Amino acid sequence: MFTEFATAALVTMLVTLDPPGLAPIFLSLTRGMSAAERRQVAVRASIIAFCIIGFFGVAGDVVLKALGVSLPAFRIAGGLLLFWIAFEMVFERRTERKQQTADTAITKDHIRNVAAFPLATPLMAGPGALTATILLAGRAHGDAVLLITLAVICGLVILCCLAVFLAASSISKLLGITGNVVLTRLLGVILAALAVQFVIDGVKAAMAG
Repeated sequence: MFTEFATAALVTMLVTLDPPGLAPIFLSLTRGMSAAERRQVAVRASIIAFCIIGFFGVAGDVVLKALGVSLPAFRIAGGLLLFWIAFEMVFERRTERKQQTADTAITKDHIRNVAAFPLATPLMAGPGALTATILLAGRAHGDAVLLITLAVICGLVILCCLAVFLAASSISKLLGITGNVVLTRLLGVILAALAVQFVIDGVKAAMAG
C-alpha cells in the first residue's frame, strides 16, 4: 500500500508540475532580471507553490465545497488566467515597466508579483497539480503516514522545479536577446494551447457532472 501510494504520488506530481517544461516559461517571465533577482523569484515561487499545494492537500476539497466551487470551475478559471498571460507573451501587451525591463530597475514588488502570479500559481500550483493533490490526499483516507509521504513527495518535486529554475539563467545567457524574444513568442503560443486545454477539460468535466 505504502509503496504503491508513494509511486503513484511521485509520478502524478512530476507529470502535473512538469519541472523541465517550466524552465523556458520561467525564462520568459523573468526576462530582464539579473541572476540574483531570478534566484529570488525561483525561491519565492517554490515556497508559495509548496504552501498552496500543501494547503489544498489538507483542506482543498473542503474549502472548495464550502465555497460552492467545483473542480471543473477551478480548472476553467486557471485556464483563462493562463491564456491572458500567453496573450501578453505573444503580442508583448505588457505594461510600460515590463516592456522596458532591460532599461528599468526591477522592483521588489515586481519580483514578488511574478513569483506569486503566474509562476507559483497557476503554472506550478495550477488546476492539474491541485486537483491531483486533492485526489491523492483522498486516497490516503486520513492515514498520517501516507499524508506525510505525500507532503514529502510534493516537496521533492518542488525542489526539482527550483533546481530547474536556478539552471535557467545559464540557458538564458546561451540564447541571447534574440533567442529569448523568439522563445517568448513560441512559448506564448504553447502556453495559450495549454490554457485552452485546461478550459476544455474543465468544460467536459462540468458537462459530465
